[in-house]
Amino acid sequence: MAQFLRHRREVLQPEDVGMPRGQRRRTDGLRREEVATLCHMSTDYYARLERGTGPQPSEQMIASIAQGLHLTVAERDHLYRLAGHRPPPSGTPSEHVSPGLLRIFDRLEDTPAEIVTELGETLRQTPLGVALTGDLMRYTGPARSIGYRWFTDPTSRLLYAPEDHAHLSRLWVSGLREVSAVRGRGSRAAALADDLLARSDEFRTLWDRQEVGVRPPEVKHFVHPELGTLELTCQTLIDPGQSHSLLVYTAVPGSETYEKLQLLSVIGATALR
Repeated sequence: MAQFLRHRREVLQPEDVGMPRGQRRRTDGLRREEVATLCHMSTDYYARLERGTGPQPSEQMIASIAQGLHLTVAERDHLYRLAGHRPPPSGTPSEHVSPGLLRIFDRLEDTPAEIVTELGETLRQTPLGVALTGDLMRYTGPARSIGYRWFTDPTSRLLYAPEDHAHLSRLWVSGLREVSAVRGRGSRAAALADDLLARSDEFRTLWDRQEVGVRPPEVKHFVHPELGTLELTCQTLIDPGQSHSLLVYTAVPGSETYEKLQLLSVIGATALR
């Protein structure tokens, strides 16, 4: 495992993971402290793993390392085995974002963008994405799903213009019905639907309509506490292998929303903290 980690670190370049190269770089590939930052762990802990002197990492830690090193699914599974763990079952939904999708995402620093799962759980947000909607990665449990929050937390709707609410309600229900049918009984999608059926009258009413195929509008109307309404076009890139979507929000150049986005990059996420 130590040899595998060292090799993967040495072949990665800063620009591969959205980091500045800087000057006076003597190390081949990334530095250990840079990988530790990407993996959300201490440099000392990661260095011990590379030296082969650290404790056996947990499955959660291996998942974090695999993502930080931008491993493919095959490489991730290999790392799990090297660490003495069973890899996640193949063909099941995963939170491991593919390297290709991450490379595109890492180049969107000046654009609101996010990577979401098939259940609407946000896995990554650009800084401008956080400034637009707040930190959507902070949620835990079922609330990680935007559709779940939509029907259980009224404040979640404040981010969207009221005239879009009815369509968005149908959208989340339709999407969850489709995913539940694909994943089957016993899946997280089915459990989420059962939970919402017990909690929300609105969800139950829409679920009984048996509606599928509702798609998001091309233009979304976000409501920012300081900038007001922003009309943003949403472009979606889908990774079918991992059932993830990269959502990129753009504005028409010269429009009022375009000017607001420029201001948003200055304001940052201060107003949403």
